[in-house]
Amino acid sequence: MPVCRTCKDEVDELVSVKVDGRRIKVCEDCAERVAEEAEIAEMSESAMQDMMGYKGRR
Repeated sequence: MPVCRTCKDEVDELVSVKVDGRRIKVCEDCAERVAEEAEIAEMSESAMQDMMGYKGRR
């Protein structure tokens, strides 16, 4: 049985998710959580750049 890299549980199937420019294989529950965390981080970075008047490319 495959083991999830984040929660270390044995699962039936692993899902490949891109995190910080690299792909990791995690269970479906962890994949949803990682996607939410990445979305929140992107939104917070965007908000910070807006506050500081950053006009360049990411």
